[in-house]
Amino acid sequence: MEYTQDLTLPVDLEWVPAQQAPMALLLEADPSTASIEAYLDNAWCFAAKHKDEIVAVCVAKLIRGKVAEIFNMAVWPDYQRQGIGSVLLSFALTELAKKSVVRVELGTGSFGYQLTYYQRLGFRVEAVIKDHFLTHYDEPLFEQGLQHKDMLRLALEL
Repeated sequence: MEYTQDLTLPVDLEWVPAQQAPMALLLEADPSTASIEAYLDNAWCFAAKHKDEIVAVCVAKLIRGKVAEIFNMAVWPDYQRQGIGSVLLSFALTELAKKSVVRVELGTGSFGYQLTYYQRLGFRVEAVIKDHFLTHYDEPLFEQGLQHKDMLRLALEL
């Protein structure tokens, strides 16, 4: 499905096998290869392609009943801030609803553009996981000079 509305360049939105998602792109959103490999199994992967190249991915999977979690949402830096991530996430949410998913959850850092990005699409903060990034990652994670420590859990009812 080609999508051009509200974008500076056209992208095709589609499902791809999770193993086709470029590891380097997934690492843009999650710096742990072991973590990524753990959630790719049985995951749904939605991709935005520009000229047949994957420029963004959204990886989700069922975690219980009709509840899915988005484990990875990544856009190559050269393609960020052009609306591609928002269009892809909207597409993924629509496709998840077609799969009878009624709730989508995710975890993100406690500050930065990611939080407002998800909130604009209707996600609401439900919990704070203290010290998540300190205890689950070997290397400190920094964004805009600040270290990620706590994880925010967000959810959206479909």
